[in-house]
Amino acid sequence: MANAEETLAELADPLATGPDALEACFRELVAALGRSAGRVAAPGAPASPRDRAEGFRHLLRFLAAGHLLCVEHADPDYPEFARMVEPAWKWGLDMPDCLYLYAPVRGDASYRIHGRRGSANHFDVQVNWGHFAEGDLAAWGTLVSANGLELEDGPGGRFELRLGGERTSGNWLPLAPNAEFVLVRQYFGDWDHEEPADLAIEREGAVGPAPPPRPEQMAERMARLGRWLERGGALWERMSRGLVEGMAPNSLVVMKPPDDDPRGGLRGQAYGMGNFHCAPDEAVIVSFRPPRCRHWSVSLADWWWESLDFATRQSSLNGHQARLDADGVFRGAVAHDDPGVPNWLDPAGHARGTLAVRFLLAAEAPAVSLRAVPRAQLREALPPETPTVDPAARAAALERRRRAVARRYRK
Repeated sequence: MANAEETLAELADPLATGPDALEACFRELVAALGRSAGRVAAPGAPASPRDRAEGFRHLLRFLAAGHLLCVEHADPDYPEFARMVEPAWKWGLDMPDCLYLYAPVRGDASYRIHGRRGSANHFDVQVNWGHFAEGDLAAWGTLVSANGLELEDGPGGRFELRLGGERTSGNWLPLAPNAEFVLVRQYFGDWDHEEPADLAIEREGAVGPAPPPRPEQMAERMARLGRWLERGGALWERMSRGLVEGMAPNSLVVMKPPDDDPRGGLRGQAYGMGNFHCAPDEAVIVSFRPPRCRHWSVSLADWWWESLDFATRQSSLNGHQARLDADGVFRGAVAHDDPGVPNWLDPAGHARGTLAVRFLLAAEAPAVSLRAVPRAQLREALPPETPTVDPAARAAALERRRRAVARRYRK
């Protein structure tokens, strides 16, 4: 059977996109999903029954995310914001503090984003070219961006940002001919009190209702979803494997891409990526001196580059949540059971995975150190003034996390 891309090449005439051609595209999509299952059983991948269950859950999550970004939210003429990542479909080393909104655009149109910006610690809008489905870091990049410090709110807390067209007044970002999507990031520090934005996007001049997809559009979207599953999924797996297996255990490198790097991710953010390897009788101490910055965080992720459960487990901490020692240093402790210290990082039963640190709008990228110690000697390895968190206080903190995440995602 021809693959979906070959099938699309035969569909130059929209009238030729009949039931048989669309069925061929769908069957190739199903085959791509089947082939992607090979990553779960690949040599070196975690192989316990639990790991296999989580691996196949990851494939289904990745399918759900891809359906949103490749099929359901793929019309730049009638865009709507989709949550690009959320607890039900994690991928791509998502950040627990961040809420990601995605909408397709095209470079020859103009758009209006409007609503209320909320009170997240940091807010950023980025216009991008390419698509994550291509599975190649060189296949997408940033065209232009602006953060909340550069954007103004209107009367009554209203917010409006125009994309493309002629600049008049107020918030505006240009669109290049190859623009494909807009990404809104919101970073939350105080999970208990900061509120997410309530935003809508619309193409200027659009007249509703939105038309149903044409056959050739549906064929193209299914082909992209197939690439998402195979090419995109393989990219994230390679990157995760490179960090977990390709670097020395419990090591990390911090990078600060230049602000004008089109493939540097969020403008102004220093990224630290590495791994944790923590046996049941060990603890891993993560240490760094946070620089002066807008936001910082440390978080754990699994083999599939999904953040660990951050709603019901303390698998991440940020500058608002963490406790610094008297010398201004953050010392976190990865341990499989609660050690009763404030900066516990719960690996959720994973003996290895990715460890990520992020510093937003930092003057400098700090050094980060990791070292494994016997679990029984963890207290001795931490400053003597490290307080004790008793089970009742931990339970209360975890319940606050759960409620805060539910509020952020409006569950």
